[in-house]
Amino acid sequence: MSSSVYHKAIELLHKVSSPQGFEASANDVSNYKRVWARDGVICGLAALASNDAKLIATFQKTLQTLATYQHENGTIPSNVYFSEKGAEVSYGGLAGRVDAVTWFIIGVCQLAHYKKESEIIKLYSKQIEKAIHLLECWEFNNNHLMYVPISGNWADEYITEGYVLYDQLLRIWALKSYNHFVQSEEITLKIKAITEKIEHNFLPNSKSEKVHPKAYQEAQIKEFMPCSFSPAGYKMYFDAFAHALAVLLSIGDTDFKRTAMTYGEKIKENLPLQLVPAFWPPIQHTDWEWNILKSNCKYEFRNQPYEFHNGGSWPMVNGFYGLALHHLGLKQECENILNALNQANTVSDFGFYENFNSKTGEPNGVRFCAWSAAATILVEKTMEENFKLIF
Repeated sequence: MSSSVYHKAIELLHKVSSPQGFEASANDVSNYKRVWARDGVICGLAALASNDAKLIATFQKTLQTLATYQHENGTIPSNVYFSEKGAEVSYGGLAGRVDAVTWFIIGVCQLAHYKKESEIIKLYSKQIEKAIHLLECWEFNNNHLMYVPISGNWADEYITEGYVLYDQLLRIWALKSYNHFVQSEEITLKIKAITEKIEHNFLPNSKSEKVHPKAYQEAQIKEFMPCSFSPAGYKMYFDAFAHALAVLLSIGDTDFKRTAMTYGEKIKENLPLQLVPAFWPPIQHTDWEWNILKSNCKYEFRNQPYEFHNGGSWPMVNGFYGLALHHLGLKQECENILNALNQANTVSDFGFYENFNSKTGEPNGVRFCAWSAAATILVEKTMEENFKLIF
C-alpha cells in the first residue's frame, strides 16, 4: 500500500504539470516556474514508476518542449519559460549545462522502453544523434572523457569542473539507454572506452595509464571516487549522486561499490535527518576551495557549510541513492533511506523542500520542489513493485 507521502508526491507532480511539461516547483518563485531538462526528466521517470497516465502525458510534453528548442549545435535547453510573449530559452547561466543533453537522451529512451514503442526513438532520432555528436565534441582531446566547465551541471554553484564523474556517468547511461534500441557496435565500443577511462582514473589502485598520473598519485584514492579532476588536480569530495549512478551502471567491482556506499551510510548516520549529503565534507571558510565556491553564484550565495550543494542534503539525490542501495540488494538500507526521505518531505505540511541543512536538519531552498516528490515515488515503487529503468 502506497504511503501518504507518496500520494502527496503524486498530487504535487499533477500541480506542476503544465501544457508544456513538468515545471520545477509549484511555487511561482525565481526561475522555478519553467520546464527544466533534468528536473523534468527526473519527474518523468517518477511518472513512469507511478503508471499515472496523465503524468506520463506530461512527461511526453516535457520531452517535446526540450526537443523543439534544441539548439542547432545540439545543445538541449537547461530550461524554457513560457509567457504571453512566447518561449524564453536558456541553455545555462554562467556556463552551459552539459547534463541537460544527457538527461534528454535518457528521458526519451526510458519513455520508449516503458511504453514498448520504438517509434518514440525514431521520432527523436535526429535530436538524439545530434546530442550524441555534441557530447563527443565536448571531449576536446578525443580521449573519451568530456571536459565540463565549472557550473556546468545540476550542482551549478559548486566547485566541480573538468572531468566531472557525475557527467561521465550520465553519458554512459544515455548511451546505454539509446543503444538498448539501436544496437550499434560503435556505441557499444564507446561505452566500453568511457567506462575504462572512468575506472582507470577514478577508482583506487588502478594500474592502467592515467590522464593525469601525478595528480592521481597525490589524490590517494581509497574509499570513494573523487568528484572531479582537471589539469589542476583532483577534488576529493564524496559525490552521492555520482556514486549512486556508478552502482546502477556497474562501474567498479562489487567490493568497491559496497565500500563506497558504506562510506555514504557512515556519513548520514551522524546527521539528524539520516539523509546522505550531496557532497561531503562541506567546504569551510578556511579551505582553499572556499574562494572558488563563494564566487560561483550569479545572484545570492547559498553554499554556506552544510547547505545547498556544500554538504546540504537533497531528497532528489537520496532518491537515486536509495535506488542504488536496492540495486546492491541492501533492502533494509534502502527502506531506511525511504523512511528518512519521506520524513523530510513531510516537513512543514508536506513542504517537499529542495534541500536541507545536513547539520541542523532545517529546510532550505524552494518549497514544493517537484523532484523532491519524484524521489519518494521512484524509491517507493522500486521497493514495492521492483520498478526498473534501463541501466
